[in-house]
Amino acid sequence: MATTTLMKLAFMLLMNLVICSAESSIGRKSNPNPEEFVKSSCRATRYPVLCVKSLLAYASVIRRSDRQLATTALSVSISRSRSSAWLVKKMLKARGMKPREYRAVQDCVENIGDSVDRLRQSVTELGRTGEDFVWHMSNVLTWLSAALTDDSTCLDGFAGSAMNGNVKALIKDRIVHVAQVTSNALALVNRFASRHPSATQTP
Repeated sequence: MATTTLMKLAFMLLMNLVICSAESSIGRKSNPNPEEFVKSSCRATRYPVLCVKSLLAYASVIRRSDRQLATTALSVSISRSRSSAWLVKKMLKARGMKPREYRAVQDCVENIGDSVDRLRQSVTELGRTGEDFVWHMSNVLTWLSAALTDDSTCLDGFAGSAMNGNVKALIKDRIVHVAQVTSNALALVNRFASRHPSATQTP
């Protein structure tokens, strides 16, 4: 009789362990750790590998906040754009550039500067989305799209085989990278906007 009781107790303890383990597993799935949150969120971007590489280091700051993720993505884009602007501006001092190349580099410096300004505006506006959420988000998305246009305009200045060479290759490599980072930021801002309660409210 005692043996039967002990077996029942052991069975009940085992079942409790199984249930607790299952609940814990479900909890982990519904509340992913910050690193998993970044990785899963980056699937919404056009360049997910670059997205993870750019943002994973900030997972402890992002935690599981869609807003913080979007803000961090914009900050990374600003940082990469500034770095590229510095490099492109430095190229103006290089010797041996063709006149057309020099003008294209000058224009590119201006384009990237405009892009950085729009990205800064986007970060500021994203911090004001407490009220009139849809209106503020519309501004953010408009400026982000304009920043991408600035990057594209920079590259347009080097169109054509006559511009082929080291200058074009170096600038293209940097600007394409910046544009991809900014594209990812735009996707994450869109993701934040679509998940915000205001996005599901009906007038």
